[in-house]
Amino acid sequence: MRSLAKTLSSTYPHLNFVPGTSFYWSPETKEVFYDDTKHTEPSSIWSLLHETSHGLLQHTTYSADLELLHLEVAAWDHALILAKTFNIQISDDYVQDCLDTYRDWLYRRSLCPGCGAQCLQNSGSNFYRCFNCHTRWHVSPSRFCRSYRAQAKRPAAVFADKKPGF
Repeated sequence: MRSLAKTLSSTYPHLNFVPGTSFYWSPETKEVFYDDTKHTEPSSIWSLLHETSHGLLQHTTYSADLELLHLEVAAWDHALILAKTFNIQISDDYVQDCLDTYRDWLYRRSLCPGCGAQCLQNSGSNFYRCFNCHTRWHVSPSRFCRSYRAQAKRPAAVFADKKPGF
């Protein structure tokens, strides 16, 4: 693992490679963190290439949940190209398993707490709105936490056009 990190560091000197306890890209410090204790696991090498790809693609932040999934797909696509450069084969099953964690996260967040319909996020916010029952809910901006969906209170004006019984 350290050997690959050293090779990546010399190949891409604008990125810093830092041993840590997990794999992630820090856009603020331009550092790729990697878990050096798992150096014998192929998935660790693949994860290092994936996080390096985030850096090479200059991924910084995202404003919508779906955008995060797009960034992850792009990083894995680039990691596959990067792997060929270093004569490494990345398991497609592993890539899809990783992407499934994001897909599952996105799906759970998008379910309406009122009626269960799958909905779309309001652009650039942490709110979703149901097209079916008009429930609004807030989700955490963190991708690392459980998918809590706090139902948002609707302003009184929303109910002004409602007739009793509907």
